[in-house]
Amino acid sequence: MLTHKGTQNLYTDRLVLRRFTVDDANDMFFNWANDQKVTRFLTWQPHESADATRQLLEGWVGAYDNIKTYNWVIQFDEKAIGSISVVRISDKCEYAELGYCLGYSYWNKGFMSEAAKAVIDYLFSEIGVNRVGISHAVENPGSGKVAQKCGMTYEGTKREYFKTSTGKFVDIADYGILRSEWKINK
Repeated sequence: MLTHKGTQNLYTDRLVLRRFTVDDANDMFFNWANDQKVTRFLTWQPHESADATRQLLEGWVGAYDNIKTYNWVIQFDEKAIGSISVVRISDKCEYAELGYCLGYSYWNKGFMSEAAKAVIDYLFSEIGVNRVGISHAVENPGSGKVAQKCGMTYEGTKREYFKTSTGKFVDIADYGILRSEWKINK
């Protein structure tokens, strides 16, 4: 049985993972939400304005009232540089799946792996999940590297499983880590 605690502050060597606020709109818009390089494998189009980002964040902030909401802004040097969230969670099967997004200028610096490890640790140690997964577009191998750095095992590829915001069907690679594997590597 899961013990939901919602989005709590998490800290790593370089990052603060915390709840979004509406005041994060400008950072989110300029660092990742308006960038086609960042959003090309996602379900949503790049935002057209910081006001659009602000409206989205108003909804996200309201969602924190639900204790099953897990949605963090990734903060580095007092700046919002990305997001990581639980995009699927099952109380019955005790699993969670992560989704994440990071500003292009912060790619390949280990930030997302650092954030994902913190969230994975939280989900196993505090929420009580038995499994955490990450799915990513095969054409985005950097996302697969994040899963591998987090100790996840490649579990297979679903062909043309996902339709991006541009209408393209892409293959999706699945990775997962079990509680028993996490404990060994802890």
